[in-house]
Amino acid sequence: VSSDTNEALDALKLAQESLKSEGVTVSNASSSNPGIPPSSLMAFLRKNSSTSGIVLEDFDTVFANKFYHSHLDDSANINSSAIVAAASLVARTLYVLASDKKDSTSSALSSINANASLVEELISCLLDCDPGLSCELVSSYITSVDTCPSHYVGVVLGEPSSTPSPNQVDDISRFVWNFLADRTSTPKGNTTVCSKDCSNNGGVCIRAETNGKGICVNSTTRYVPAYSTRLKLDSGTWKVLPPNSSDPMGMLDPVWTESNWNTIGLRVYTVQEAAYDRLVLLGGISVTVLAYLAIVLTRAYITKALKQD
Repeated sequence: VSSDTNEALDALKLAQESLKSEGVTVSNASSSNPGIPPSSLMAFLRKNSSTSGIVLEDFDTVFANKFYHSHLDDSANINSSAIVAAASLVARTLYVLASDKKDSTSSALSSINANASLVEELISCLLDCDPGLSCELVSSYITSVDTCPSHYVGVVLGEPSSTPSPNQVDDISRFVWNFLADRTSTPKGNTTVCSKDCSNNGGVCIRAETNGKGICVNSTTRYVPAYSTRLKLDSGTWKVLPPNSSDPMGMLDPVWTESNWNTIGLRVYTVQEAAYDRLVLLGGISVTVLAYLAIVLTRAYITKALKQD
């Protein structure tokens, strides 16, 4: 374990001591684990195996959530209280590392707490369809296309740009960018309405979709489109570069494609109610019985008439 990791662990334990009253505990992972659980740290370790990092999870040897990282993992499997506790723990850990203060009882450290109501609101907005992206928080930043949040990765349509067209960026990405830019911003002088000078002077324009004008603020938040390093934009067209000879299966940098669909048609057939089916069946039986009786009576009448002749 590197010295940086040990320093982060010490800060983490100090932050945990300040949260003991809230039942927050931090334990080392079991030595029997085969490695770290699925996390963003894996990408860094794949590039450089000596990278220092810590993964925080709510389980050790067995997954607590059986739908972990699957399409069935929804808001019903999320413990908002655990998220609030983890956020407070990380925030206090960062404060300890930045300030180099080792007192777990300091008032400054104790005052750092995650906003529980905001966490609840974000969960209901970003993980549920009710209210979903029509919630007040999201609506104050963007005009969403859909109510139900979609976690589809997305498709590269045009050139990579830090200011892409809104119709090329999904609702959640646009909201997260606006939200983070707003929460990390400071007012930009006396000018609040967005203009061409806003971005030229290092500012960013937020809430442009809601009022048509936007607000110009100082923020380091930027929209950075992520795409595979095996993609190359050549004369306005994306091209896939050949895979690395040392990675024939493309595991290090996979590229996924999907069909370029034309207009998709849908044919809908109406289905009658079960009562109608029963009525048709009863009518068919009745007609059959009546037809049988008619045949029997007709045959008897004809037979009688022939005998009389």
